Amino acid sequence: MKNLYEQLVRPLLFSLEAETAHHFTIASLRRASHFDPALRALKRFTPPSKPKTLFGLTFPNPIGLAAGLDKNGVALPAWAALGFGFIEIGTVTAMAQPGNPKPRIFRLPAQQALINRLGFNNDGADAIAVRLRGLRESGRWPAVPVGINIGKSRTTPLEHATDDYVYSFRLLRDFADYITLNVSSPNTPGLRELQEPAALSRLLHAIHSEPGPVTKPLVVKISPDLSPVELEAVLAACEENRVAGIIATNTTLDHSLIPSEFDEEGGLSGAPLREKSTALVRSIAANSKIPVIASGGICDAESAREKFGAGAQLVQLYTGFVYRGPPLLREIMEGM
Repeated sequence: MKNLYEQLVRPLLFSLEAETAHHFTIASLRRASHFDPALRALKRFTPPSKPKTLFGLTFPNPIGLAAGLDKNGVALPAWAALGFGFIEIGTVTAMAQPGNPKPRIFRLPAQQALINRLGFNNDGADAIAVRLRGLRESGRWPAVPVGINIGKSRTTPLEHATDDYVYSFRLLRDFADYITLNVSSPNTPGLRELQEPAALSRLLHAIHSEPGPVTKPLVVKISPDLSPVELEAVLAACEENRVAGIIATNTTLDHSLIPSEFDEEGGLSGAPLREKSTALVRSIAANSKIPVIASGGICDAESAREKFGAGAQLVQLYTGFVYRGPPLLREIMEGM
C-alpha cells in the first residue's frame, strides 16, 4: 500500500527534472534545519529507537543516510529530525567542482532505480568546513553520528590522490564522527584504481599517519563490481591498515538488469543493485571481521532484513528513500 509520500509528494517531485527535484528537496530541508517548528513537524517520521554501538559510536537506530543526497552538508538537523540514526554527507573533494555536464541523473521508476553520473559536484572542503563550523557554533548540530565522505578532485592526477584526500581529511575530521574514503565512484575517471591494494594501503597509511589529538574511525566505500579475487585483496589491505568499517556498496556499472532503451552512462542504484550488493555484504561478513555498512537496493523492510541477515551491522538509504520517502525508515524499523 502506498504511503502519503508516494501518493502525493513523489508525483510532484517526479514532475520535475530529476536534478531540479533533488535541489528543491535539499533546499527545503536546508530551510527546515533553521526553523524549529519545521523540525518538530519532521519528527513525526522518527522510527522507534533501537540503539546500536559500532566502532565506538552509538547509533540511535541502524538506518543511515547514504552519501550523495546531502553532498554539501546543508541539512543535517533535518535529516536527524526525520529519524536517521546517522548521516553521511559528501562526497567532498579538496577543490570545489561543478561535476559532469547535465543532464546527469536519470530515473527508472518501473525498476525503482536511478542512474547518475554527477561526478562529485560539491562546494569543496574549505567551504564545507566553514559551513559545518557555523552549524556547530549555532547549537543545531545533530545528536546522531555524522560521517563525512571524501573523494579525489577530478583535476588531481591519480599519483597525487593521497595528498588530495589528506587535505580534505585535515579540514573536516574535527566535524566527523567517522570518515569515509570513497575510492569506488564510477563517475570520476580512474578513481576505482585506488581500490587496488598498493594504492589503497598508501592512502590509508597516509590518513592514519596524520598528526592530531583524536583518531577518527576510517571507513572505505567499495564497488559492487569487484571480482572475488579483487575483494579478497581489498579486505586484506583494509585489515592491514586498521579500517573500522566497509560500506558495501557504491553504484554499479553493470546495467544488465535494466531495459536497454532506458540505459544511460553512469552508476546504477536502487532495486537492480539489491542482489549484487547483498552478495558482497555476505562475502565480506564471511571472510573478514571488519563491520559492514550495507547500501544498495534497500527499498523496503524485506530488503533491509536481507542486508542484516547477510551480516550488515548498519544500512544506508539513498535511492529507496527517493522512491519511498521518510515513511521507509519506520517501515524498516517496524519490520526488523
